[in-house]
Amino acid sequence: MKYLPEKTIERLSEYRRTLYRCLDEGKTHIFSHELADLHNITAVQVRRDIMFIGYTSQGRKGYGISELISVISGIIDPDEILNLAVVGYGNLGRAITSYLLQKRPLLNLIAAFDIDPKKIGASSSVIPCFSIERLREIIHTQNISVALLTVPAEAAQQMAKVLISSGIKGILNFTTVNLNVPEEVYLEEYDMITSLEKVAYFVKN
Repeated sequence: MKYLPEKTIERLSEYRRTLYRCLDEGKTHIFSHELADLHNITAVQVRRDIMFIGYTSQGRKGYGISELISVISGIIDPDEILNLAVVGYGNLGRAITSYLLQKRPLLNLIAAFDIDPKKIGASSSVIPCFSIERLREIIHTQNISVALLTVPAEAAQQMAKVLISSGIKGILNFTTVNLNVPEEVYLEEYDMITSLEKVAYFVKN
């Protein structure tokens, strides 16, 4: 299968979370218009996305939820476990860590890095927290390929360079700085300030 558009991958991930909730509620099948209503998009968009991954509905029953989850998982999940690290273990880093642990078995959050001596090696940490000075060593020995970046804005670009030179292949950037990375490194920017300002604008208007 060719690479899917980024927005399609985003929607497939969102569909899967919704489908898991539907399973918890006892549903076994779902129609495209139901899934569309839950995501505030059109049924045509849902059908197009699901056609992209080669799955079809079961006639009058709609999509089989368990089977659709399995198909989506086969498309968007890594083929083997990916090890992740949080870089910057402040309030945001710890909150992200607590949320992500055990959410996806193939995305394995195994380490955090910080400069604060009080956090490094602390027994209260839910994952091991290492000194930033050991970053290259730990990334190499633990085969970490994805970093979640939550450092202060002024340190973001330099830290991204260090991560990339240490072998990181993907960065999820939670800082307010737009990063420059090589083409071979996948970067996802999550800008909470812009999102909040967008919400405020539409509330005002």
